[in-house]
Amino acid sequence: MKAQPAATETVDSNSPWAPLRSGTFRALWLAMSAANVGTAMQVVGAQSLIVAGPGRSANADVLVTLVQAAAMLPVLLLGLPAGVLADLVDRRRLLIRVQLGIAVVCLLLAGLALAGELRSTALLVLQCALGAGAALTMPAYGSLTPDLVPRRQLPQASALAAISANVARAAGPAAAGLLIARIGASAVFALHAVTVIAFVAVLFAWRPEQTAVARRGECFGSAMRAGWQYVRHAPVVRRLLGHALLFLVPGSALLALLPLLAGSRLGLGVDGYGLLLGAVGAGAVAGALIQPRLRAVRPKDRIAVATATYLVALVVVAVSRDPITVAAVLVAAGAAWVIALTYTNAAMDSVLPSWVRARGLAVYQVVLFGGQGLGTVGWGLCAHTVGLRWALLLAAAGLGAGVAAGRCWPVPDISRLDRRPAPLRPGPRVVREAGPILVGTNTAPWGELVRHRRNGRTARASHRTDGLLRSPGGRPRSTGTSPLPNWCPA
Repeated sequence: MKAQPAATETVDSNSPWAPLRSGTFRALWLAMSAANVGTAMQVVGAQSLIVAGPGRSANADVLVTLVQAAAMLPVLLLGLPAGVLADLVDRRRLLIRVQLGIAVVCLLLAGLALAGELRSTALLVLQCALGAGAALTMPAYGSLTPDLVPRRQLPQASALAAISANVARAAGPAAAGLLIARIGASAVFALHAVTVIAFVAVLFAWRPEQTAVARRGECFGSAMRAGWQYVRHAPVVRRLLGHALLFLVPGSALLALLPLLAGSRLGLGVDGYGLLLGAVGAGAVAGALIQPRLRAVRPKDRIAVATATYLVALVVVAVSRDPITVAAVLVAAGAAWVIALTYTNAAMDSVLPSWVRARGLAVYQVVLFGGQGLGTVGWGLCAHTVGLRWALLLAAAGLGAGVAAGRCWPVPDISRLDRRPAPLRPGPRVVREAGPILVGTNTAPWGELVRHRRNGRTARASHRTDGLLRSPGGRPRSTGTSPLPNWCPA
């Protein structure tokens, strides 16, 4: 499969499916979507083994939460190093090697589960290995998108990624439940390996054009420092990260407290929780589909409206006991979540230059996962202390403060910002012809140049030295001009 350059923008570029016109992006998106479903299935399979597998521990409730933590912790710890690696090496080859490693771990899980020898300790260790693979995959894969679709279609590409994640979140656990009930957890792990190998096959078939900026011979430590300093000193990037946190930390309360909402407040049980989660997923898909139609709305207004919609949804969920009403507002909340974050995702893709793109995206992903993780823990403790209803209302108040902060420090409009490397200015055209020329120097210290002048050893082939000046401030320097007869004196 040959790499196709980013397609020319057309009048129909506002379609939510416009990026899929690129054959390369379409193949990679489909393969990654299948791998996302496999990942969601694999987590459910691991949790099922913790609960009902061989050597079931008395602390199964704690170990179930550690399965998810084992998959997320490597993303936080290895995020920036993974971005540095993706900027220093060939991203396609890095993805192929990492996916092959993930496939090996999945097959090992399947073999141990089939033999009945998969204990909780080994399961958590292998989950950490899969989390490390995910940490290495995300910045490398995310940094490929701007090279595959036109810049104008980056919001649609980000929305398609949100559709993939939410469909996987809904379809993966359902499919895993069926497979575990009929065959066992080993089938789930094996199917995950198949989806990863399919992704590897697409990467093997892809032949990218050699138009990217050549990788520099930079050591790992200096590359990490350069990436961190770029993010630290880039005002646009800092503003985008700040707005993401303003939304994520209070917004994570809804998903974090949804199981408690379904069980203790609405009395729906596990099946009801699945329906509420499906409502959020359906809203996320709807938000991804309508997001391209909002291009005419200014980014700060778009994000403010989406945040206000999410705020209202939190208030309604906090005060309502009607499952139908709660499900309806969860659809709106899912749409608002995607609309608010899609612009930030696309803006990060657009604003980061190619030489530091993977490192910048790695920092952004650490902020995303870290903000949601800390928010989840914090809102859980808050609900335990003040109750579910007041925790949701406090989260709504936090979103309101975020809206006010966003009006004071709005998200930047990057539509006119061009981060492509500027072409180097051509050097002077040297013509070898006779005639006097003037050579200027600005490098020698004052005393040394004076001594050279006194000794008669100034510039080669010069007859005299004019313009000997001393800088009035700082370290004494000199500026001298030496007339020469031509470019190649005898």
